[in-house]
Amino acid sequence: MAEAKRAVRSVASGLRVAVTGAAGSIGSKLVGRLAASDDVGGIIAFDARAAAADHAKVAVFRQDIRQPIASVLREYGVNAVVHLAFLLRPGRDREAARRVNMGGTEHVLRECRAAGVRQLLYLSSTTVYGPHPGDPQPYTENSPVRPVRGFRYAEDKAATELMLEAYAADNPETCVTVLRGCPVMGPRSENFVTQAFRKLAAVRVLGADPHMQFLHEDDLLETLELCLLEQVPGVYNVTGEGTVALSEVATVAGRRPVAVPGPLLALITQASWMLRLQSVSPSSGLAMLRWPWLASNEKLAREVRLRPRHTSREALEASPLARSK
Repeated sequence: MAEAKRAVRSVASGLRVAVTGAAGSIGSKLVGRLAASDDVGGIIAFDARAAAADHAKVAVFRQDIRQPIASVLREYGVNAVVHLAFLLRPGRDREAARRVNMGGTEHVLRECRAAGVRQLLYLSSTTVYGPHPGDPQPYTENSPVRPVRGFRYAEDKAATELMLEAYAADNPETCVTVLRGCPVMGPRSENFVTQAFRKLAAVRVLGADPHMQFLHEDDLLETLELCLLEQVPGVYNVTGEGTVALSEVATVAGRRPVAVPGPLLALITQASWMLRLQSVSPSSGLAMLRWPWLASNEKLAREVRLRPRHTSREALEASPLARSK
């Protein structure tokens, strides 16, 4: 077990949270936000990469999430775990991704059960719904989960959701929350998502201009914090208000996309993926450029009384994608 870089300050009260994937784009921001909260007594940050430990409330453990963590959870009296560790970038080693995404989630759940953790919060994705042509939209939490076949990110998110669902059924005393978020944008969101959209904005499927949703990073962080503090169980879509057409994304990014017939674009995309000329996505990812996958956030507004402060357009325009023009 890796040693913590800094011990958590003794706090008499307050929620104690462990965050996996704490060095990632969302995880690092969440750790900082929770450290600033008077309602949080301590944060344990797990990541295979180096995570920041610049607050007395934060203890960092640099380790693979598939290593044992139950003893640390017990030692620090962790009440809640936010599971964010997930390989976002599509890799060519499918089994390696499965070992982290599915194997890592299975291991975290097992360790949480052993440590007696009574709250789990997982960040999923609206891509688990599709897209599929002809689907009624917007998708709600009751819509079928049908990720596009071959779109590995969505397939892995759907598979890990099933693990969380089974865990909640087997452990009814545990508050399990699954948040299905759309692509996250914002001023500090320079990551694989913004890099991918920067490249995808240069091309479009001929005759297709689907509308998209974006979520401002601050709205996601507020939602994560509120669900932790109020212990909100269940599945919730988390999206920005309104939509942005894919053609408008290109305009914001300062691109003039080239329209290519779908079959030809699929052939080019798959060939360039297999030849390692691009690492954004295999051809299965083109579904996201052909059809919308819009999700309703009404359940979150109704049951948690939370609506995003930013629209999809505002989130997009605040991102590095807009500043790259």
